[in-house]
Amino acid sequence: MSRSVRTRPEGSGQALNEAYDTALLDLDGVVYAGGSAIAYAVESLATARTGGMRLAYVTNNALRTPDTVAEHLTELGIPTGADDVITSAQAVARLISEQVPQGARVLVIGGEGLRVALRERGLVPVESADDDPVAVVQGYGGPELPWGRFAEASYAVARGVPWFASNTDLTIPSGRGIAPGNGAAVEVVRIATGAEPQVAGKPLPPMHRETILRTGAERPLVVGDRLDTDIEGAFNGEVDSLLVLTGVTDGAQLLAAPPQHRPTYVDADLRGMLSGQPDVVEAGDGGFRCGDWTATAGADRLELDGDGEALDGLRALCAAAWTAAGAGVCELDGGKSLARLGL
Repeated sequence: MSRSVRTRPEGSGQALNEAYDTALLDLDGVVYAGGSAIAYAVESLATARTGGMRLAYVTNNALRTPDTVAEHLTELGIPTGADDVITSAQAVARLISEQVPQGARVLVIGGEGLRVALRERGLVPVESADDDPVAVVQGYGGPELPWGRFAEASYAVARGVPWFASNTDLTIPSGRGIAPGNGAAVEVVRIATGAEPQVAGKPLPPMHRETILRTGAERPLVVGDRLDTDIEGAFNGEVDSLLVLTGVTDGAQLLAAPPQHRPTYVDADLRGMLSGQPDVVEAGDGGFRCGDWTATAGADRLELDGDGEALDGLRALCAAAWTAAGAGVCELDGGKSLARLGL
């Protein structure tokens, strides 16, 4: 189903883990933050898996290998195999392999996850622009990645070597706050060379293709915390999505989301996978109702009335805001409404 006409969040009479065969879960900000499990994640995922839902972990972070990610999740109490993990390193390695000869040398600016993914595709990772690479690939290399690695990428790209990036997320959540992501590092090379990379990760099609090829999902549900990667990726893939508010997105950002950033469902955390989602229905006079809350789009603000679950109020607000905005971004005076919801 195309999401180009979405104007309001949808409801589901079934629990989401019953309505969809596979959950395509982001990791940072959804399952864990700073290496520790997010509240309710372990229990919710165990219940979904026991009920027959396949769990696949889809991450734009190209630093760690699938084996390493699977080991970490298992240590957190979420039994996971390497085949259950799909990374942007795998997506970009496939993209490169379709454009260069088997056995070609690729200059790697990043971590071990990129090197493993390239070898899986029959490509040879190299470390210097003087190693005659036929492509450059850049992925998140962690906070200790030396500045000189960006220089190596710049030397090769300036010579005309094709440049690829695993993803362009500007930030990444950590246990201490929001840190620069691979997108910030890509900007360094872009500024130095004036070139543009081919990008594989969410929200772009190569990542969605890699995920479907590896999981075989027929009714996937994308579960994420970022509007511009997880939710837009689901939109581009024309599949449904669940936004959880345990990561970088807050209520105000959700209200102002353009159509491609509007999730099908929204919930506080991963417990939202285990229940149905309340319907958002028209209440007349431009208003929308969800649970005990009603929201109405006025000329220059949203009016919210009711008392109940905060997220029901947020869903009603979104329906009113998105309908009023049409194909554009909602601009509103929403401070009082958001304060009443405790968001």
